[in-house]
Parts: sequence; structure tokens; C-alpha cells
Amino acid sequence: MAFGKGHHLHLIDGSAFIFRAYHALPPLTRKSDGLPVGAVSGFCNMLQKYVQDNHGPDAPTHVAVIFDKGSHTFRNEMYPEYKANREAMPEDLRPQIPLTRQATEAFNIACKEMEGYEADDIIATLSCRARDAGGRVTIISSDKDLMQLVGGGVEMFDAMKNNRIGVEGVEAKFGVGPERVVDVQALAGDSVDNVPGAPGIGVKTAALLINEFGDLETLLDRAEEIPQPKRRQTLLDNREQIELSKRLVQLDCETPLEFTLDDLEVREPDPERLMTFLAEMEFRTLTKRIAEALQVEPPAIPEPATQEAGEGPAPEWPGIDPDAYERISDMKALDSWIRLIRHQGYVAVDTETTSLNEMQADLVGICLAIQPGQACYIPLGHKDGSADDLFGSDALLEGQLPLQDVLDALKPVLEDEAILKIGQNMKYDAKVLARYGLTVAPFDDTMLMSYALYSGVHGHGMDTLSERYLNHTPIPIKDLLGTGKSAITFDKVAIDDAVKYAAEDADITLRLWLTFKPQLHRHQATTVYETLERPLSPVLAQMERHGIKVDREVLSRMSNAFAQKMAGLEAEIHELAGRSFNVGSPKQLGEILFDEMGLEGGKKGKTGAYATGADVLEDLATEHELPARVLDWRQLSKLKSTYTDALQDHIDPDTGRVHTSYVQTGANTGRLASTDPNLQNIPVRTEEGRRIREAFIAEPGNTLVSLDYSQIELRILAHIADLPALKQAFREGQDIHAMTASEMFDVPMDDMTPEIRRRAKAINFGVIYGISGFGLARNLRIPRAEAQAFIDRYFERFPGIRAYMDNTVAFAKEHGYVQTLFGRRIHTPEIAAKGPRAGFAKRAAINAPIQGTAADIIRRAMIRMPDAIADQPAKMLLQVHDELIFEVEAGAEDALIDAARSVMEGAADPAVKLDVPLVVDAGQGSNWAEAH
Repeated sequence: MAFGKGHHLHLIDGSAFIFRAYHALPPLTRKSDGLPVGAVSGFCNMLQKYVQDNHGPDAPTHVAVIFDKGSHTFRNEMYPEYKANREAMPEDLRPQIPLTRQATEAFNIACKEMEGYEADDIIATLSCRARDAGGRVTIISSDKDLMQLVGGGVEMFDAMKNNRIGVEGVEAKFGVGPERVVDVQALAGDSVDNVPGAPGIGVKTAALLINEFGDLETLLDRAEEIPQPKRRQTLLDNREQIELSKRLVQLDCETPLEFTLDDLEVREPDPERLMTFLAEMEFRTLTKRIAEALQVEPPAIPEPATQEAGEGPAPEWPGIDPDAYERISDMKALDSWIRLIRHQGYVAVDTETTSLNEMQADLVGICLAIQPGQACYIPLGHKDGSADDLFGSDALLEGQLPLQDVLDALKPVLEDEAILKIGQNMKYDAKVLARYGLTVAPFDDTMLMSYALYSGVHGHGMDTLSERYLNHTPIPIKDLLGTGKSAITFDKVAIDDAVKYAAEDADITLRLWLTFKPQLHRHQATTVYETLERPLSPVLAQMERHGIKVDREVLSRMSNAFAQKMAGLEAEIHELAGRSFNVGSPKQLGEILFDEMGLEGGKKGKTGAYATGADVLEDLATEHELPARVLDWRQLSKLKSTYTDALQDHIDPDTGRVHTSYVQTGANTGRLASTDPNLQNIPVRTEEGRRIREAFIAEPGNTLVSLDYSQIELRILAHIADLPALKQAFREGQDIHAMTASEMFDVPMDDMTPEIRRRAKAINFGVIYGISGFGLARNLRIPRAEAQAFIDRYFERFPGIRAYMDNTVAFAKEHGYVQTLFGRRIHTPEIAAKGPRAGFAKRAAINAPIQGTAADIIRRAMIRMPDAIADQPAKMLLQVHDELIFEVEAGAEDALIDAARSVMEGAADPAVKLDVPLVVDAGQGSNWAEAH
């Protein structure tokens, strides 16, 4: 019977179910192979509850779970920045996505998705078709973007809140009816999906305007009539952007579906199929419960799944209640807390400040926690942000203790070696307190604990950890500070609000510590945390406080030089094109290359514009000069905007130096990341890129010294993969690339040419990262078949490399992680994935023990370095991958190099005895370019 009057369609938002399931449960892995299955377990529980709850007279006659398929849709063709600022999917969730599809099919529920379209568009099309056919529709989701569909027989149901959303609910949310929701969204924009909207216009203002003018088009046509000058000008200046925003938020009710409503008819589960799937997932409790509901015998499951975190019953802690925290307003209360801390021997500490820049941040308050649920906040610097009098926002609010009195009282506790301080990203708080003369020691850091335990599984920020391990979503900072231009600093937050937010942070930090501390031993992560993570944090803090001097005039001259060179390149490009055009416009460039010049390989997206990314231009550069010159122009443009212009803004006004911040948890392998500014990615392969390092200079009377590990990852590969020829070459100090070329191409060392050596070098480094024949062909500008033949020959001559790769992938599949020579575990949740991600996961698993071991070695060197150079007039300033940069008094360079080289070359000992020597190259000069 065809779908029509009397039929009821349920459309389940699959992505909402998945993410709800993922965040609601702790990590869960399948015992047999370590596959992450926590989200799948939660998803199955939600489906089972849905099936159980939807019987009776109002039960659906048709149902489907609708999923997103990929992240690139027609909206990205329309607006490349659409959803560009969304966080990447957690690594342990990615391999679970296809399993949720299998789960849906196992429950015998229709499972639908379409390439190039969002789930919302499929839901919109099905809703419109069902409504037009005379049926009813219930969309099981709380997504505001779907509210434009409500009405005329279509409603929404928020399963998490058990709340039905009709026309009145939409009006309460948006201030307009469903038919005008897209107009309001077009004006207000959406920061989550990166829909631009009209700057400065929010949902309330947008609703007022739409209700006044009737619809968006009329509003824009009559914008001149708006009395408020700023609002009027915003609409006039941003009309195209607003119209684009409407096209982005408007759901497509004409999605070309390859199925019909009749294909979604409700079907009873097939017990055998469902039981088989649940047994494969090793969900013992769920399998038993569903088997009882279906009145079938549950299959035997030999081993239960094991939780990677929080094994055993959850601790009996009180719930997190921000209203229960204490505000410290007198010294007597603070003294009582200090006595409790001394009695207990540990305390969670957090600071609230005016800035994320520790070098400029002022202390606003201090939070403490000693037991779950027992936390306090000491307000110190909250100001009256609403005052308009002569004193303005500098007037301190009443009821706060004097800053120095509090610091004097806490200093003995924070510096007491017998009291453990606990923090989340403690390096930040330690640097802030160091500016006030306090040294925090000893300490534990829950962020670093999480990283030592679960590198590769998930992020390590407090919100992520709280949701994942405590099942609690912390108060968002934006609720206190706001966003955009109207955002305030923490010193302008009302104290009562600050108490709830700040003390909650300390409480959560303490609970995370109580969760992670026993896990370090259970998961063999104690050594990594105690020897590689915790002791590195204060070393990095000291380096960051030192900073490095940067010459603003040098950067300014470079910016001008780059601008002139870009102008010259533009003229050359215009001459090659035969006319002027905007070189920075991908659309205009595509028209020049493929329509006017007739070059081959042009591919249009859904917007009608040609793709002109770097990969396209690199291929075309072998045929024509114009794309090669555009690549040169783009490179200069990036150097100018990212470095020579931006670095000037990062020079601290008080010190004249740039103070980068190192992130220990930024890469799964243990490599450090650098932010604000990022000094790890300053290019070194081009002359212009190398010149940027000239702006990093020594103070007068000082010298910069660089020490750099020579080919450390190749040396580690030779050791791990047990490659006799490479090990011997390294022991004898041979030219490793020439030796490899000689081995591969049967060319005597005396007859070696630079071109043959270059090819061997590309393969040597490429093979570590799993380079393909296609990638090598592009690097060497040679045919793909020839490049693949080089790689094949490489593996023939060095069979140990292939054995290492195969063994590493097999280990990762069996255990769910790989590890470095120092015991760092790097989890590989995607190693069992199918499709394109499988290749990436394997390459990452192969590379991780090599890159991770190199990262561990330089960490060990950095940890030992302060003591080794303590008696020298020198400071360690920067770490950039395999390089350390120091500043030393003139005349003391050689002594520093001797001491630092000794530490670096012996950094693996005694934990690991390498079969090859570590070699460190040294240089010195008045600037970084000279030293490197």
C-alpha cells in the first residue's frame, strides 16, 4: 500500500544519536581486538529504547535513520568556509561510524545517506513528500536547522528531553513561525556551521526585522528605511553575504533520492541477524536484554568488552553542583582551607585571569578543591565593568581579599614539597603565579595524565575529559564572557557567577586526577608520565618565559620586499595570461587556465568554478609557467601574512621578545606543537622562508646557538627495523643518502651524481611517512611508474623495512596501539577501518614509533638540559622538531655546544641502547638563520 493518509513517518537524526551516545559513555573497546565500540553500544541502547517505546496506536508505520555521508556537500561548493571551523571528529569515533550503520540495519530499520547532501536535506525531502502525500511526520531531533520544516503535519521530538516541538515551540525559539526561520538564520548566521549572516545581528534582532518587514527579501529591498544607521548600513553592505547565508541554511526539499517512502515501512527485527551483530560487538548485557525482549536464546560471548577508563564501578562521588561552592571573602575562611590542605597533603589549583597570554595576564582569582564537591573560589581582581565615572572599570568590587595577603598566605602551601598541587594544563597556572613570585611544586597535571594514557584516542582539554569520564558538561566560558567584539575579560564577570564557574573547574580537575592516577599503573603509563611528561612542563614554562628577541624592522623590511616581489610576480602572471585578473581569486584563475588557455585537467565543482588548489597547480606547473608563478605568488603571500606581518603583532611590548606557547598534547606521537605564534612551521626549504629566521636575533653581547639532531628518524628506523646496511653506514659516518643510492641503483660511491643522491634522499625520508608512488612522482617530477619502481626496489634492497611495516600494522590491529622505544603508547583506533581511512591509519601506525621515539629523545634531552647548563651564561629558548636554540654570552659558545651536545647525543641512555649513534650538528650566529 502506497504511503498516504493515515501513515506516520518517523525520521531519526542519526548523527545526533551517535554524538549523544559517544559523549554519554566512557571509552569502551572490544576485548578481542581493541576496536572502540562505546558509541556503538550507546547507539544500540538508544535504538532499542526507541523500538521499545514506539508501539501502540500512535506507532509509526514508516521509519528511517538518516545519516550524513562525508563532510563535503553542495554547500561547500557554494561557500568553501561552510562548517570549516568545526572540530575534527574524535579519532576513536571515526571507526565506529560505519558500525552504527550496521547496527541500524541489524535492527531492521531503514538506513539512508547520500553523497553530497546533508542528512538534514534528506530529512527535508522525505518530510515534504510525506506531508504532500497526506501523511504525518515526526522528526526525532532537536536540531534547530530542522525547525523550518515544522507545521502542516510535521513535528519534531527531542528524545533527550522527551519534548515535542510544534509551531509554538519554533516561535518560542526563533520569534517567528517555521516559514520564516531561514530568514532569521540568514541574518543571525551560525558560528557553529560558519554561516556568516549579518555582522552584529543576533536572533532577537533578526526576528524583529523579519516580523516588521515580512520576509528577508522585502527587508533587504527596503533596508534604506531602517532608522538605526549602523543596522541599516550593515544590511546594505552585506546583502550578498546575507543572501548567500539564506541559501546555506535553506534545506533542499528536492534531494534526488534513490528510494521512496514505501521503502521505509516498519519491519520487525530479524532476531538472528540482530543477535549476531550484538555478539560480534561483544555487548553482553545488551545482547541478553534484547534476547529476552525478543524471546530468543542469547548467543554465547566468550569475553566481555573492557573499559579503557574507569574499570569497575564508578566512584561514589557527590554530583557536581556549582551552587554548592564556597566564596572566600575573609582571611579566617582562607586559613581554614589552608589547614585542610595541609592535613590532606594535596589540593587542586586553578587560576582565573584577564588573558590567555600568560606574559600579560593579570590574576583575577584562585580556585581550590580538596574533595569532590568541596571547592572554593578566592576573588581577587574583579572590577566594576559597568561604571562610567572617572574611575571607570578600574574600581575593584567590594568583598575581595587583598591580593598580596592571599599570595602571602598561599605561598608556603604552593611551594611546600610535601603538598601535591593538581592542575589541568598546570603550565599555564604556574607561569601566571610565577609572575607574582610563586613557584608551584610539586604538581600533577590531569591533561598530561590523559595524554600519557590515551594519546590518539581523544582530546585532552578539560571539557572533553569531563564529558567523557565524569559525564558532566562544564559551564561554558562563553556564558560568562560572551563572544566576538562584545566579549568581556574575566575581571568584569560578576563574582557570584565566577564562583560557580571557577570552583567547578577545580572540582572537575580533582575528580579527573582521582580517575586517572590509578590508571597510570594499570595501563603501563606511569614511566611515560613521570619521566617524559611531568618533568618537561616546568622546562617548557621557563623557555616560554625567556622567549626570543625578534627584530621588528627586519620583519617590516621583509614584508615590503615580499610585497614588491609579489607585485612583480603579478605582472609576470598577467603577461603570461595575456590580461589582468585577480591572482588571489581561484575562480578567475580557473577561467584563465582552463577556459582561456585551454590547459587540460580542469574540474568544476557544483558552483561552476574550477578547482585550483596547490595539487592542481603543481601538476600544471610541469606544462606551463603561469601556474608555477602562481604557486610562487601564493607562497610569498602566505609568508607575508602568516609570518612577516603577523609576527610583529606577537612581539611582547614589555620584553621586545616573542613568547610562543608549547603544547605537549598537540600531536599523538609526542611531538610538541607551538602556538601564538607557531614557530614550528616556519619554512626552511625556500630562500624566502629561511630569511624569516634572520629576524630572530640575539641580544647585544650574546649569540644564538643551534643544535640539531642529524637524520634522527632514519637512525631510529635503522635500529627498529634492524637494517644492517644502514646501521653500518651510520656507525661509519657515511653519507647515508649516497649509500642508499649506491645500494639501490648499483652506482659506486665515486660515481654518485647529485641527481641520483637526491632521489635516494626523497625515498629515504618518504618511506618513513609511507609515501606512495604518486607522492614520490610529484616530489621528483618523474612518471608514477618510475617512482613506484624506485619504491619497490628500495624494499627489495632493505627487506627489513617491509617486515617492520607489516609487523607494526599487525601489532596495532591486535593491541589497538603502537609504542615508542621508551614505552609511549600511541593508540590507533582507526587501524581496523575500511576504505580510504585505512591507508592513512596504517601509515600513521608505521610512522608513530619512529617519530614518537625521536620526540621522546629530544624531550629527555630538554629535561636534562637545565642542570647541564646551569653554570653557563646561557638559556634554552626554543625547540623546533629536532632542533634546540640557545642564547649565550659571546665567548661562551663552544662550552655551551660541548655541554648541550653531550646531553643530546646521550639522551637515549640508559633507558634504550641504540644500535646507531646519535649525532648533533651545531651552529652559531647573531641570528637564527646564521646559527642554523
